[in-house]
Amino acid sequence: MLEILIQKDKELLIFLNNLGSEQWDSFWLLITKQLYWTPLFLLIFYMIFKTFGLKKGGFILLSIVILVAFSDQFTNLIKDYFQRLRPNNDPEINHLLRNFIQPQSFSFTSGHATTSTFFTVFIILLLRKYYKNTYFLLFFPLIFGYSRIYLGVHFPLDIFIGFIAGTIFAIIYYQLFSLVFKKLMG
Repeated sequence: MLEILIQKDKELLIFLNNLGSEQWDSFWLLITKQLYWTPLFLLIFYMIFKTFGLKKGGFILLSIVILVAFSDQFTNLIKDYFQRLRPNNDPEINHLLRNFIQPQSFSFTSGHATTSTFFTVFIILLLRKYYKNTYFLLFFPLIFGYSRIYLGVHFPLDIFIGFIAGTIFAIIYYQLFSLVFKKLMG
């Protein structure tokens, strides 16, 4: 059963990756880099400080740093445990893919998908009472995650499980954060 799932995952990646075209390649190479998302992050930080003020906003920012560090370490632990080759390093399929970048770490799960979803869902939970349309932020992990498939460095299952893990972590983290936030910040 697992063999069939992995084979279908490879087939889906090949199909999705080969939908790409040269005219879009540079766009997806930009999308996949966190640096180019800086305006979105600045908007979110502005919303946090505007809503909660300097002291509480600083505490939230520190919590986000911890969130990102935890997510990064968690995905590295999972990648080292499963040691699934990235598509660009998988000799069975790498010649069938449009490859652009050559990361050497393992594939399962996607740190991009896990961390961006963890961050985004946490922010939505944090700000939803104050801003009506925070759900638009979900475009960030969806586009960010798809960029990894487009570039041939993650399988769809890596991205999907990353989305699920990020969502679960965000809900748990938000609940813990809320308890600590109430106790420390009143």
